[in-house]
Amino acid sequence: MSFTKTTEQDSKYNHLEKMDVSELLTHINNEDKTVALAVEKAMPQIEKLSSLVVQKLQQGGRLFYIGAGTSGRLGILDASECPPTFGVSHELVIGIIAGGDTAIRSAVEFAEDSKTQGWEDLQKHQVSNADVVIGIAASGTTPYVISALEMCNKNNISTGCITCNQNSPLANTGKFPIEVVVGPEFVTGSSRMKAGTAQKMVLNMISTTAMISLGKVKGNKMVDMQLSNHKLVHRGIDMLVTELNIDQETAKMLLEKHQNVRNAIFNYTNEH
Repeated sequence: MSFTKTTEQDSKYNHLEKMDVSELLTHINNEDKTVALAVEKAMPQIEKLSSLVVQKLQQGGRLFYIGAGTSGRLGILDASECPPTFGVSHELVIGIIAGGDTAIRSAVEFAEDSKTQGWEDLQKHQVSNADVVIGIAASGTTPYVISALEMCNKNNISTGCITCNQNSPLANTGKFPIEVVVGPEFVTGSSRMKAGTAQKMVLNMISTTAMISLGKVKGNKMVDMQLSNHKLVHRGIDMLVTELNIDQETAKMLLEKHQNVRNAIFNYTNEH
């Protein structure tokens, strides 16, 4: 199969340094407008992988994201937002990045080039065939990610991937590949831009769909969210007011008593 790294191709724009702020912003925005359309073209692939994730989580498995650089950070971002948003364990969706926690903030040189560390990092979490592992790499060529998925395949662990080049080595390794081809970046090779946006959108789709399928949303509300700040407490009170047709004070007392929107709804409904 032919493989062209469109994420590394020359930008359609030149002499960026001669553009004024308005021009730069307009061109970046115009490029960003194409990302959702590229994601739409990958919907059949996204549906296949999302369905697998739902199945694995419903059967008690876990979801792993593994990546390097921007891709790794995006996986960690999505994983870290699942517990506060949906009230699930930090062990349900796990983000792993080449270079470890240091790499979340600072680039770790050559971490992405290791062909053994990715699998070692997964083994620290006792990864098994009950789980699903999604490799994330805009280029589709990151050794850390590809080698980890290869070992997963050998151990009968379900694999998927999110990449922004077609027919990449990563897409040919992951059993459930998602290829969102966004084309050349505004700044040549800067895949933190359109490619990063595309990956973030796909991650949102996968995890949100999975959590809804696990029953972590009621109607359209995050009834299992963690009440970790005043904004979320107020949101929880408003949910109870709307759902139970009660006043603010009653809702506040209910939430203080049960510390969870779903529990408050359940107990109030049972008592009335």
